Amino acid sequence: MPQPQPHTGSTIETRDDALEAFQRAWPPFVTECRSVLGSELHYQALLYHCLRTYGEIQSVQLGMNVKMWITAVVTDLFRKRDQKKHPDYRGGFEPIPDVVIFRPEIDGDWRRRNRDNTLRYALMAIEVKASEREKKRLGPKEIVDDILKLEVLRTEARHRGGSDMLPAVVTVDTAPEANERMTSYARHVVETAARERGICLFYVSPSEESVVLPDVP
Repeated sequence: MPQPQPHTGSTIETRDDALEAFQRAWPPFVTECRSVLGSELHYQALLYHCLRTYGEIQSVQLGMNVKMWITAVVTDLFRKRDQKKHPDYRGGFEPIPDVVIFRPEIDGDWRRRNRDNTLRYALMAIEVKASEREKKRLGPKEIVDDILKLEVLRTEARHRGGSDMLPAVVTVDTAPEANERMTSYARHVVETAARERGICLFYVSPSEESVVLPDVP
């Protein structure tokens, strides 16, 4: 019996390629998110699936929960986070983006030990937030915190001569109860923060979806 052939996908060379692949994956991702209720980890997996299947990204260019250990950090935010750690564990900071699209040079290796390349070859770093808590909403602060983290991650990448990384936040706000979804004020705060910092913002609820694609500096 013939064996199914693996889906090889397309080679992603630039951040524009990465964004185009994401935009192909977005409509089916929205449909999937509206069909189930789960945790942030579940939606991260859905995003990975949609990027592979509909975005046609090769497996060797698409990572999940990528540990990016950064030594000699240059940004104030990462310095402060490093200083909060026990003295024995200082000396760097390790952001872990939920999903990362890489340049081909990463060659399928985004292990922690390959830290010099995970940041250098990242084309798009994505954080996923989800409304999964009983009787509680997603607040603007936790999403803005991710926006700030992605902004400085881009700065750290540029400092090391890396790819012009495109940061993005995906908010899955599909709780069926209205009192567990974001308020219009919270959404406005988050959208303003994303626009001001050049961060892509994708939002889906049971009845709405929005995409903010600012001019990324």
